[in-house]
Formats: sequence, structure tokens, C-alpha cells
Amino acid sequence: MKIFPAIDIKDKKCVRLVRGDFDNKTEYKMSPIDQAGKYKDHGFKNLHIVDLDGALSGETVNLDIIHEIIKKFDLKIEVGGGIRGIDSIKKYIDAGVEKVILGSAAIKDKNFLKEACEKFPNQIALGLDAKDGYLSISGWKENSNQLTLDFLKEVNDFGVSRLIYTDINQDGMKLGPNFNETCKVADNSNCPVIISGGVSSIYDIKKAKELKNRNIEGIIVGKAIYDGEINLDELAKEVDA
Repeated sequence: MKIFPAIDIKDKKCVRLVRGDFDNKTEYKMSPIDQAGKYKDHGFKNLHIVDLDGALSGETVNLDIIHEIIKKFDLKIEVGGGIRGIDSIKKYIDAGVEKVILGSAAIKDKNFLKEACEKFPNQIALGLDAKDGYLSISGWKENSNQLTLDFLKEVNDFGVSRLIYTDINQDGMKLGPNFNETCKVADNSNCPVIISGGVSSIYDIKKAKELKNRNIEGIIVGKAIYDGEINLDELAKEVDA
């Protein structure tokens, strides 16, 4: 089970949103680079980064920060946030990002997802954010009217290398992940799945590790770290890969 500590970047700062709401955010004093260093010092090997400025603008706004993190700490990084074109993907790959996460743009345009997978084999991850079984897009402001599992069936053979499944109702709420829905997604996915949204304590990590679903690759931990509900020393003991 890979553990992905999260860094969400907005205005060069680490922030956390509740249910993706930019009006409901918490800013933290630690810079993204210092936070990444802290994760590295604790022995984490993987990192989940969201460029929230990029999500709003559709540009690779914080590419310089992400590049510096990669150069300094040699972490395996997956990055998402407003990636809407092949050029943006290439910039991240060239900077050393392991996986580029496509979300709304891929859901709105399946051909874009297919092209990205063909051009960057084993480097494209798909972010599926769902509410009550339906995919949400555009920073969770729109419901796509597509059932998550129906969309997954349509794109399952495109060559996506990782799927990140977020239950919006849980995200930032620290209520625990939606393990049941995540397992359903994993059962239907041709690629490994990452659990995202709602991690509230070390017990959620332990429960994730106890899942018998072999297609679940890891779990993302965000707000619970920043708010002190999960101790990094304790979390580091759960790292497998």
C-alpha cells in the first residue's frame, strides 16, 4: 500500500479545501517545498500534488515549485490540477513528474485522454471525482450526469496507468474514505486505484491496508496531516513502497 501525503498549492502556499470549495480553505505556514522536505525526511517515497492555481487557470502555474521539489527530494510525484492539453502534460513529464493526473478535461473529451495515454505511456493517471455515484467536473462545480462506472467502462482500455477515486462527500471532511465505492471502482478498473478523500485517522490507513482488493495501490492523506490528526512518524510506519 503506497501512502501519498498531499500538497495542495495556492498562491505559493500549502492549503486545504473542504469539498473543493475555494471559499472554504485553510492556509498553512509551511511552504510546499518545506512540506515536501518534511515528508522526505519521514521516509515517504510518493507525493500527491494539486496545483489549485492551475485548476482555476488551466495553466501550469506552479511548475517551478514542483520542479524544485523533484530536484531536491527525488520523490515519485503525481500532479493534477487544470491539465487541459498535451503541452501541459509534456512540461510536467519533462520536469520529472512520475504521473500526470487528468480530470475534467479527460471526462469532457475522451479523445484527449486516449491521445495522452498513447503519447505518454504509463505516465497518465485519471482522476475520477464522484458524488452519489456521478462524476463531477470543473472543480466539482458541475455534475457531468455520467455514472462513474459507465465512464470507466468506456475508457478502460485506453491505457491509463493509475486511477485516483475521490468521493466528494468525504473530501476534507475527515469522515473516513468511502471504501465500499472505491472497491467497486477497483473491481471494474483495468489499472490500480488510489483511495482519496476523507482520511481522518491512522485507523483509516490500517483499514485500507486490510482491504482484500489487490487492485488498490495506495491512499492519499491530506488535511488530517495538516490538522494534526495523523502523526507523520506513525504514518511513516505504514509505508510499504
